[in-house]
Formats: sequence, C-alpha cells, structure tokens
Amino acid sequence: MDMNINFPHLHIFLSHVGKAIKIGDFSIAYYGIVIALGMLAGLGIACWKAKQTDQNPETYVDLALIAIVCSLIGARIYYVLFEWEYYSKHPASIINVREGGLAIYGGVIAAIITTFVFSKVKKIPYGRLCDTAGLGLVLGQIIGRWGNFFNREAFGGYTDNLFAMQLPLSAVRSGDLTDQLLEHQVVVDGVRYIQVHPTFLYESVWNLLVLICMLIFFNKRKFEGEVFLWYLGGYGFGRFWIEQLRTDSLLLWNTQIRVSAALGMVLFVVSLVWIITMRIRLARQKSVS
Repeated sequence: MDMNINFPHLHIFLSHVGKAIKIGDFSIAYYGIVIALGMLAGLGIACWKAKQTDQNPETYVDLALIAIVCSLIGARIYYVLFEWEYYSKHPASIINVREGGLAIYGGVIAAIITTFVFSKVKKIPYGRLCDTAGLGLVLGQIIGRWGNFFNREAFGGYTDNLFAMQLPLSAVRSGDLTDQLLEHQVVVDGVRYIQVHPTFLYESVWNLLVLICMLIFFNKRKFEGEVFLWYLGGYGFGRFWIEQLRTDSLLLWNTQIRVSAALGMVLFVVSLVWIITMRIRLARQKSVS
C-alpha cells in the first residue's frame, strides 16, 4: 500500500505517513495516540480554566475519568445505531472498534448526560461544569480530528481547491469512494490517487475558532451554561456545512438525510434561541430591579 499523502497546491508531499507505531509484534495506532493526546489536552485546559475561576481542578479530573469512558461508549453506540443494517448482520463486529466507527456526536451526547448526573451527585451547578468542561471537549475534537488524517478517512468529495488532498486509491476504504472521486483520479509515478476535501482539517480549524470565541467570551457570559451553548451552536453550524462535503456520512434510516448535518442545524437553532431568550429574560429582570 502506498503511504503518501499529498497537498499538491500547497506543495506539501508526505512520502510515508504510517497508520501505527510498531514495537516488535505490537502496534499502536496513530489514531489512538492522537485521541489520547486530545483527551489529555482537553483535561489540561479544563483544569487550567477551573483554577483560573476558583474552582477545584480535581473536580474535572474526576469528571474526565467517567466522561471519557462514557463518551467512547456513546460514540460507538451512535455509530452502530445508524449503521444497523450492517451490524445487525455482523453482531460480533459491534465491539470491534479496531475496524473504526466512532461518531463524535454520540460522544458529545454521552458527555452531556454524564456531566448532568455528575453535577447532581457532586451538587455543582450543571452550567458551570458544562462551560468549563466544554473547553476541554472542543480542544479534544481539534486534536482528535487528526486521527482521521492518519486513517485516511472522514474526507470529502472531489475538489481542486487550494487545500485539495491526494490519497492513494489503495489506502482508502472502498465504501468511502464515490463515482466523482473515481472519475477524477490522478496518477503520479504510477500510483493512483483520489483528490478530496480534507474535511477533517476544515473541522479542526473551525473548532479552533469556536474555542477561541469560547475563551474570549467566558468571562463575559451572562449566565452559567452560556459558553457551552456557544459551543453547541458553533460546532453545530460548522458541522452542518462540513458534513455536506463528506462521502461517509451516517444517514437517517431509510432516508438520504445526513444525521450529523441535521443534528448540527438543530443544535445551532436551539442554542441560539436559548441564548437570546435567556439574555432577554436577564435584561428584563435587571431593569425591574
């Protein structure tokens, strides 16, 4: 298998991008390493913000130990549910995550539920936990998306724009290929490449912008939970348009509706309405008092 990944218009040519580190007969996937780094970085920024806002950083260590496990399970369940046609026929593959199949939104949903239960047990305001932990969540996504780069997955359809990425045809899953990609194959030194939108890169950069906005407005929030709503809305809006480009979108059962795109738009609208409503209510209360 050819291991090249090229960005021809940026003049970036990576001659050997492996998928794993091998130590003897044991191999560690770069995907797993990147996800682990994302989790550690996410925990780090949450603890930093907790200390800065006079919270106990240990609270977020405890939350992370539970939420990370629950999020991984949630991400797998979400993926399996929307690929049930396959997994109903191959039940043994449900627990085989080495084949791939983790959906970020499933992890986010699980994290939200876990944080709610945690807040009740620890008697800490839910909005406060979400605002602080949300910084870690989005940073984890920024870094974690690069696992898709090593796996040659989560890419979009054909493009010839500035950021066009070339992947060897032999290195990608056949199920992620489209007729358009096959029609626009590029042959370089005898190797066939597809040329795609690097949607993992788009999402990583978009999430970086979301994180910057969250950090800027953290101390300007009008109510606890507002920063997390900005995350849900911001990420949802970005995911909506990025999902339109991808070739591997999960579809709502028996439809052509892209699940993550639809959910992203719903979260964007709900978050925006919630923020506006709360700000108006708080402004009225202030004017009355």
